[in-house]
Amino acid sequence: MDASSVDCAAHTRAPEVRSSAADRVYAHVRTAILSRRFADHDLLAEGRIAEETGVSRTPVREALLRLEAEGMVRLLPKRGALVLPVTAQEAREILATRELVETHCVRQVIGEGRGPTLAQTLDGPLDALATAAADGLLHEYVTADRDFHATIVDAAGNSILSKLYGGLRDRQLRMGGANLLDPLGRLDTARAGRTLGEHRGIREAIAAGDAELACQLTTRHLATAALALT
Repeated sequence: MDASSVDCAAHTRAPEVRSSAADRVYAHVRTAILSRRFADHDLLAEGRIAEETGVSRTPVREALLRLEAEGMVRLLPKRGALVLPVTAQEAREILATRELVETHCVRQVIGEGRGPTLAQTLDGPLDALATAAADGLLHEYVTADRDFHATIVDAAGNSILSKLYGGLRDRQLRMGGANLLDPLGRLDTARAGRTLGEHRGIREAIAAGDAELACQLTTRHLATAALALT
C-alpha cells in the first residue's frame, strides 16, 4: 500500500472513530439523565463528561448537540449543558396523547377477541414492576411501567401508533421518575405499590374482555399520574 492509500484510509477511519466516541458519550449522558443521576437543572461540564467517558471534548459536544435536538439539554456557551425538566404543559400533553392512544388500542384488541392473549403478554412487565417495587429500584420500575403500556399499544398492530408512542419514550421515563420520587429522591414504595395495583386491574379487565372497564381504569390511572405530577 502506498503513502496516499494509507493517508486515505486514515482519513476514512477518523470520522468513524469520532462518531463511535460521540455515540458512547450520547448513550452515557442520556442514561444518566433518564436514571436521574443527572437531575433536572444540573449543569453538565464538557470536561467532566470527557473524563467520565475517556474521550476528547469534540465527541462530547457532538453528543450534547444531539441531546439538545431531542429537548433533553440546553447548551450554554462556554459553560456546558443544562438538563431540562419536562414542563407541566408537556406532561399534560403527553398524558392526554397516551390516553387517546392506549384506550383506542385496548378497544381494538378486545374487540378482536385478543384480550386473554394480551393479558398473558402483560405478565412479564407486571412481574418486572413487582420486583422493582419490592427492591426500591426507580429506573427499573419506570422502565417496566413504560413496557407495560407499550405492550398494549403494540398489540393493536398499528405501526404508526406504535411509532408515535415510542417517540414519547424518553419523556415518559423522566416523567415517571419524577412522579414516583419520595422527598429524599428515592422510589416512593407506597406510591409504587398503588400504581402496581392499578396496572394489575387494567390487566384483569383486558383478560376478561371488558373494554369499557379497561379504558376506565386506564383513564383513571393516567389521571392519577397527572395529579401526582402537579
